[in-house]
Amino acid sequence: MSQVLVASNRGPVSFSLSDDGALTMRRGGGGLVSGLAAVTGGPGRPAREPAANVLWVCAALGEADRAATRQAPDGRLDEAGHDTGGAAVRMLDIPAATFHRAYNAVANSTLWFVHHLLYDTPRTPHFDARSRRDWQSYEAYNAAFADALARDAAPGAKAAIQDYHLSLAPRMLRDRRPDLKIVHFSHTPWAPPEYYRLLPDDIGAQVLEGILGADHAGFLTERWASAFLDCCERFLPGVRVDRAARTVTRAGHVTRIGVHGLGIDGESLRRRAAEPDVAARAEALREQVGDRKLIVRVDRTELSKNIVRGLAAYREMLTNHPEWRGHVVHLAFAYPSRHDLPEYREYTAAVQRMAEQITDEFGTSDWEPLILQVNDDFPRSLAAYGMADVLLVNPIRDGMNLVAKEGPVLSERGSALVLSREAGAASELAEHALVVNPYDVSQTAETLHQALLMPQDERAERCARLAAAATALPPQQWFADQLTALD
Repeated sequence: MSQVLVASNRGPVSFSLSDDGALTMRRGGGGLVSGLAAVTGGPGRPAREPAANVLWVCAALGEADRAATRQAPDGRLDEAGHDTGGAAVRMLDIPAATFHRAYNAVANSTLWFVHHLLYDTPRTPHFDARSRRDWQSYEAYNAAFADALARDAAPGAKAAIQDYHLSLAPRMLRDRRPDLKIVHFSHTPWAPPEYYRLLPDDIGAQVLEGILGADHAGFLTERWASAFLDCCERFLPGVRVDRAARTVTRAGHVTRIGVHGLGIDGESLRRRAAEPDVAARAEALREQVGDRKLIVRVDRTELSKNIVRGLAAYREMLTNHPEWRGHVVHLAFAYPSRHDLPEYREYTAAVQRMAEQITDEFGTSDWEPLILQVNDDFPRSLAAYGMADVLLVNPIRDGMNLVAKEGPVLSERGSALVLSREAGAASELAEHALVVNPYDVSQTAETLHQALLMPQDERAERCARLAAAATALPPQQWFADQLTALD
């Protein structure tokens, strides 16, 4: 196959450093890495096609990654003897201060907040001289990726650039290598114009123009693609948007807009869930839960995941329907996320406070109504999917949310899915889920009650349809469709 270059902030592997200075490699985390690794290859995830012509360019995320990068020839981890699953991997040692400002101050505190509608607008955002310095670091970070891709790409190669961290890179790469075919994919929602305009005018335009440097720009749902077109039409003078042809033309360059839903590799996920470590976690959980009904959620403590309202809904359900006391357990996995940012540390504390209130109010000597786990444990998450009677996925806004797809695929009991209408997955799964307004705690509480009462045969039938929808567009097809669109 022709050469394919993948660019993403997080790569297929990461490193930790022991006290004696030894490096330990593990598979990179996150849904994006899981999806791409299923296509390109990664530790424990053989690609469906040979990965010999795939190069994955990523950033060193911490000091251990930086140490590994410096020990590798020009950052090439595969050439340093690391098992990267068949794909070549170049890890970029971007200066720590530049990376911090680009990643935390711009990507995660600005662009993520805009696309997920997270700002507390009476107080934030506050764009000043410091934020301009941060933006310069974001430009430098994107330029480092564009330089690496331009240097490594064979003539006519295809470059697949991922997500909001690298929104400027498509334009920068096109300026350096106009012979390449470039696709950019947004794994987040896209803000509507009324919210996108919170960004400074020039920065908002730069982000749009950066993505329009690609030949093809992909989104997870029609809703996010339409919002992008709306922003291009509203904020870029001289742009021509053809909604029928799904193209944006600016300065003579045409970018096609595509919608590519990302599903689950069901075969791979089921195979992983059959491993002994998952069975051991399931046995331990069953000892805790007993024969009670089980409501499960699996999230990072990300502001958009809406964990506090989800816990509040469970609390209200126990208040309004006391018959469930002693007969149901809520298993909530809330794994730490972005603790470099104060908003996230405060949110994690709010999750823990709400959990303590539920336990204090309803817990008894022989019943623990809520089990909150904050240490990341992937096998335990897989075990919980299999055991769930109800899966709660209630984000206030989400690009897709793969938990909503993983759960039904692994369900052994035919779990019901309580799903936020603001999750991207709702566009595919709403027909067979119980859909809620994520801001309406009372509605969510009542919907949890109804999900627990749902007859077993109806629950099993809904779950089977959810699993079929979840696996209809596996990562291999999702990625291949984008590369095909470049042709």
